[in-house]
Amino acid sequence: QAQLVESGGGLVQAGGSLRLSCAGSGVIFNIRRMGWYRQAPGKQRELVADIDSGDDTNYADSVKGRFTISRDNVKDAVYLQMNSLKPEDTAVYYCNDLLRSINWGQGTQVTVSS
Repeated sequence: QAQLVESGGGLVQAGGSLRLSCAGSGVIFNIRRMGWYRQAPGKQRELVADIDSGDDTNYADSVKGRFTISRDNVKDAVYLQMNSLKPEDTAVYYCNDLLRSINWGQGTQVTVSS
C-alpha cells in the first residue's frame, strides 16, 4: 500500500531553522500536487504549503517569506525548508497529495521554543 514518511522535525529555538523531508513508496510524487500540512494542539490540520508538478508553489499567509517548499524529482521527495521559526509553528507536520489523498503518515513533530 502507498506509504508516506515524514522526517526532519525536532526541537528548535525561535528564529531557528529546520528542513522537513517527505518520501513515499507506491506513489510517484513528481506527477502529483504535494502539500505540507500541520496540526497544532487544539487546532485542525491546515495546509501550509504546496507544490505542483510544474513547481508552482503556494503558501499560507502565516508562513510566507519563511517557509519554502521544493521537490527533487530524481529522489522523488518533497521538502519544506522552515526558517525564522516561531512558537506558533509548533505542530505535527504531514505531507500528502492535495488532490488524491494518500494514507496519512505519522508526521514529524516540530517544536519551537520561545
